[in-house]
Amino acid sequence: MILIIIGGDIYSQDKPFTSMDVFDLEWVTDPQISPDGNHIVYVRNAMDIMNDGKKRRIWIVNTNNGEHQKLSSDDVNEGSPRWSPDGKRIAYVAGTDEGAEVFMYWVDTRTNARISQLKSSPGSLTWSPDGKHLAMTMFVKGKELSLVRPPSKPEGAKWAPAPRVTSRLKHEADGSGYMQPGHRHIFVMPAHGGTPEQITDGDYNHGGIAWSNDGNEIYFSSNRVEDWEHNWRNSEIYSVNLETKEIATLTDRMGPDRSIAVSPDGSMIAYLGYDDRVQTYQNTLLYTMNADGSDKKQIPVDLDQGISNISWASDGSGIYFTYDQHGNTKVGMTNLDGDFKNIANDVGGVSIGRPYGGGSYSVSKGGDVAFTYTTPYHPSEVGLVRLGDSTATKVVDLNEDLLGKRNLGKVEEIWYKSSFDGRDIQGWIVYPPDYDASRKYPLIVENHGGPIANYGDRFSPEMQLYATAGYVVMYPNPRGSTSYGEEFANLLYHNYPGQDYNDVMDGVDEMVKKGIVSEDSLFVTGGSAGGIMTAWIIGKNDRFRAAAVVKPVMNWISKTLVADNYFGYANSRFPDQPWENFEGYWGFSPISLVANVKTPTLVMVGMKDLRTPPSEAKQLYHALKIRKVETALVEIPEAYHFISNKPSQLITKIEHIVAWFDRYR
Repeated sequence: MILIIIGGDIYSQDKPFTSMDVFDLEWVTDPQISPDGNHIVYVRNAMDIMNDGKKRRIWIVNTNNGEHQKLSSDDVNEGSPRWSPDGKRIAYVAGTDEGAEVFMYWVDTRTNARISQLKSSPGSLTWSPDGKHLAMTMFVKGKELSLVRPPSKPEGAKWAPAPRVTSRLKHEADGSGYMQPGHRHIFVMPAHGGTPEQITDGDYNHGGIAWSNDGNEIYFSSNRVEDWEHNWRNSEIYSVNLETKEIATLTDRMGPDRSIAVSPDGSMIAYLGYDDRVQTYQNTLLYTMNADGSDKKQIPVDLDQGISNISWASDGSGIYFTYDQHGNTKVGMTNLDGDFKNIANDVGGVSIGRPYGGGSYSVSKGGDVAFTYTTPYHPSEVGLVRLGDSTATKVVDLNEDLLGKRNLGKVEEIWYKSSFDGRDIQGWIVYPPDYDASRKYPLIVENHGGPIANYGDRFSPEMQLYATAGYVVMYPNPRGSTSYGEEFANLLYHNYPGQDYNDVMDGVDEMVKKGIVSEDSLFVTGGSAGGIMTAWIIGKNDRFRAAAVVKPVMNWISKTLVADNYFGYANSRFPDQPWENFEGYWGFSPISLVANVKTPTLVMVGMKDLRTPPSEAKQLYHALKIRKVETALVEIPEAYHFISNKPSQLITKIEHIVAWFDRYR
C-alpha cells in the first residue's frame, strides 16, 4: 500500500473514489462550541442508502480528550443545537410523528426530553440571556383570495379538485413548490417547556432574532413597510417589547439590514447591510448602533469582500465574521476601529456536490473557534482554533475510514491572465488519480452557478468522479465570481454572459499551453449559471467535442417571467423589464446563438425546477433536434433546481455526463 500526504493529511492509494462512495460520505454542519470551550456539539450528516436521502443526527465531542457520542438515543433527524448561556443545557430541534419539536439535553445527567407541542416547525432557536426562555420563529397560516364559494357536491361524488387561487407576488419557491399563505412570526416559550406565546403580528415575515441583555426585548429583521412585497430588496431592524408587544424601528434606509448581534454589555447592536445601489452585486458591510438605534456607524474593515455570520467577542473587544477570499472561506475578527485579523481558513465543505462556499463557526467565551473545516480532500469536519493559535486542528475525522483508503485526484490552484483586459483569473485543476505527466488528457471545464458565487479549494465528489473517469478537470472563477472584490463581482452588471466567456476560454488556452490536456479532446459542462455559460460557449465556438448543459437559462425573456424569483431580475441584472427591453434580454440569451451550435450536447434538468424551469432546457433540446445536432434530453424526476439533492441523483447526474463525453472522447 502506498501512502501519500496531501495538505497534511495522509491517504492510502488503495482504490479510486467511485460513485457508490457517495453514499458513505459524512459531513459536519452547525458546530456549536460550549461557553467554556470544552465541548462542541454539531450536526452529523450522512447519506441514507435505503431511502435515497440524508440523515441528520446531533453528536457531541470533548475538545480535550476526544470523547465522542451521539446526543440522544433517538433515530430521527435532529438539528439546530444551541447551548444555554451557562453551558448546562442544549436546546435542539428534532422530528417526531407530529412534526418538528423542541427538545432539551441536560449535560451533567446526559438526559433529554421533548419540551414543546408546536403547530409548525421552529426556526432561529435562541436562548434568553438568563436561560429561562427560548425564542423562535414559526409559520402562521394566512388566507388567500377567495373568489367563489365551491358548489355543494352530492355525497360520495368524485369531483376534480378545486382551483388554487393566488394573489401574492411570491407564491412559490424552488425546492418546496407552492407556498401556503401566511407569514413567519416570533414566539417565546419557557425553557422548561410550555406554550409558546406569539410576539409579533401582521402580514410580514420576521427573522434574525436576538435578545436584549435584560431579556425584555427581542431584536429582529423584517420588512414591515407598505408594499413590502414589491420593495423586496429592503429590510430593517426592529425591536419588540415582550410585555407590551410594541415595535420600534431601529434602521431606516433603502437596502437590507439584518444579521443582528448584541454586544455582551447590551449597549450596542452589530448588524450587516448596505445602501442599495441596485446593481448585480454589492459587498455586505458591518455596522454598529446603540441599542435604541442611535449613533449608527460603519466599521471600516479593510476588506473588499462581503461579510456574513457575525458574533461578538465575549469581552466586547471585537466582532467575528466570515468572508470569502480567492475561493477560500475564512473566519475573521475586527475591533470597532476596523483593525482586522484572520482567525481561520478553509471553512466550508457543506455543499456536497460541487466546491461552493458556505459553512459556519461559533466562538467560546475564551475565544476558541469551532468551524466546519474542509480541504479539497475531505468534506466538512469539526475544526478548532484555540485562542492565540493560528493552526486548526481536526477534532473529529468522520471520513478517514473512507477517504483515507481512496486515491483521490490531486487538486491544484491555477492563475492566468484574461485576454480581454489583463485581469488575474483564478481556477483549480483536478488531476486523475494516477496522473501521468508524460501524456495529455481530455479536459472537462466545469462552470459554476450563481453566477454571483465562487468555487474554491473545497471537497467536491463531482470533481473527483470526473477525475476518476480519466479526465483532467478545470473549474475557474471568471469575472462575476465573488471573493475577488466588489468591482470584480459586479462586472456582470447589465452584462451577463459577457467577458466571463473570455475568462473561461482563456483558462482552456492556459491548460493547453501547459501541455496538460489535448487541444482536440475538450469538453464543457456546468449547471444553472454554469449551464448558461456552457450554452453560450458552444454558441460562440466549436472547440469542444461535446457539452453537457445542465438546468440552463436559454431565453431571459421567458425565464424571467416564469421562474419563482421572476420579480428579481429587472434593473439589478438587466435594465428594465423584459417587455421594456426586449432586445437587451434577447441579446444575452444563449438561444439567440443556437444557429451556430455544432457541438454534440446533452441537456439535463430537474422536472420540478422552478428556478430555471424545464421549458428553458427544452428550448435548447428542441432547437438542436430541429437543426439535427446530436443531442439528448435527461429529465430528473422529482428534482427541483438542486438537481443532486438525493445521493442517487448526484450519481446519475455525473454518470450521464461522463457517458455522454465518453461517446465523443
